[in-house]
Amino acid sequence: MTTTSTSGISDQSSPDSIKVGKWLFEHRTALPLPFVAVLLLVRLGEAPRSLTLMAAGVVLTVAGELLRIWAVHHIGAISRTRSGRLGPLVASGPFSLTRNPLYIGNIAIWVGFALTARLVWLAPLIAVLLLAEYHAIVQFEESLLLARYGDDYRRYQATVPRWFGASGAAASAVGSAKFSPGETLFSERGTLIAIALGYAALWLKSQV
Repeated sequence: MTTTSTSGISDQSSPDSIKVGKWLFEHRTALPLPFVAVLLLVRLGEAPRSLTLMAAGVVLTVAGELLRIWAVHHIGAISRTRSGRLGPLVASGPFSLTRNPLYIGNIAIWVGFALTARLVWLAPLIAVLLLAEYHAIVQFEESLLLARYGDDYRRYQATVPRWFGASGAAASAVGSAKFSPGETLFSERGTLIAIALGYAALWLKSQV
């Protein structure tokens, strides 16, 4: 399948890339664990203590989580699925600007952690590795969405970039249901707890 992308990264995918994306999708929770180990255990290349650097990391992490919360407010608990189960096609909120706001939010969160940990060299490495991982996962997810929604999803692809870039025409909200603040935060509780624990662990590392 080939579609035109406004993101600067081709929307073309192959059967092999979809298989890789499926495997990565099924294991996406465990894949960042090496990042956790490096953030908590490695001091090599640690930048000098800097309030500005740490504040930049916190701001980036918060911005990434706010983007996730905005996205979950529109897509709901389906974002937590570990199977091929699909919910409605959502093109509202951040999904009218990028097809993958949750993954962009994740990248921002992890890069923010790297800056907060003063491992500046790790920040671009995390960004590149996660973007490569998510690019493969997205190809798998889009194969499911195309099979289920057909022309509706093709129109969405044509108007909203996969990642970044100028959109074409404004996306029509194929699905625009919003979840309540309580439902949104309940669905996102795992990520919020993980961020809190991550910062607690980084604080303990700084005390050693």
